[in-house]
Amino acid sequence: MNNISKVIVCKKHRKYNLNFMKLTILGYNSAVPTVRTNPTSQLLECNNQYFLIDCGEGTQVQLRKAKVKFTHINTIFISHLHGDHVFGLIGLISSFHLLGRSEPLNIYGPKGIQKLIETQLMLTESITHFNINFFELTSFKSELIYEDNKLCVWTIPLNHRIYTNGFLFKEKIKPRRLNMDVIKFNPEIEVCDYHNLKLGKDFITESGDIIKNEYLTFPPKHSFSYAFCSDTKYSPNIIPIIKGMDVLYHEATFLDDLRELASKTGHTTAYQAAEIARMANVKLLILGHFSNRYTDTSVLKDEADQVFPNTILSEELLTLDFNELINK
Repeated sequence: MNNISKVIVCKKHRKYNLNFMKLTILGYNSAVPTVRTNPTSQLLECNNQYFLIDCGEGTQVQLRKAKVKFTHINTIFISHLHGDHVFGLIGLISSFHLLGRSEPLNIYGPKGIQKLIETQLMLTESITHFNINFFELTSFKSELIYEDNKLCVWTIPLNHRIYTNGFLFKEKIKPRRLNMDVIKFNPEIEVCDYHNLKLGKDFITESGDIIKNEYLTFPPKHSFSYAFCSDTKYSPNIIPIIKGMDVLYHEATFLDDLRELASKTGHTTAYQAAEIARMANVKLLILGHFSNRYTDTSVLKDEADQVFPNTILSEELLTLDFNELINK
């Protein structure tokens, strides 16, 4: 067991500084809600951006428990149109309206997501005072679907009973860090030069001498990455896409003695999820989407540990701070 397993943060409602990545599990069980658990939904915070991933029934209640302001959520990613991943969305949109939202809402999901939401709004004679921008996905190949100045999001094509995507969140390379102890002894370097130094450029003195960038700066901080793989059969073809990710969430609906049932229903076993994590050389595996037949979910972790020891189980409102998790 390496150090990663020792620095896992499992705290609720903790506040963090900017320039980080933080994941909160809002719900993780399969299909039917229970008195203890909710269907799939997660909140990923990255550099003051809030991304909702799937929106099963009860998501907005879980957001309340996590003390997340609804106004912070501007982008939602839906993996597929099975109810346990999307039935909470219309309720959340309704609450956005009742709370006076005016900012646009961006929803990425399979073709049909726009019709699903607009039909519900029409039949319930609901209105919204904000624009909903739908980005419908149809490709069976991984594609870049979102990009800002710090983050990119790609799809991860999955193999479920209906069209399904996972999502890969990856920070862009961060700026190099200034070595002020060295810079202060080079009076020609001014504040206006700092930007170029952070971009990795060398400094050229007035006499034409070159001061190498690595002498003036430190390497950039670690760029975090997170792969979310919801409902899917065992699919090794995703390994090149998720190779080397910091954290992988992968469904693990059944134990391996039900491998045939898992394949038939478009799901994965805990053992198979661990195989994916091992072959992809990720740093940490989070298991979720457990069948309600397992009252003691520790058996799923025990099975995965045989293949990939750096495994944890999803928990309601479990929060992972990637800064502490990866220990960079």
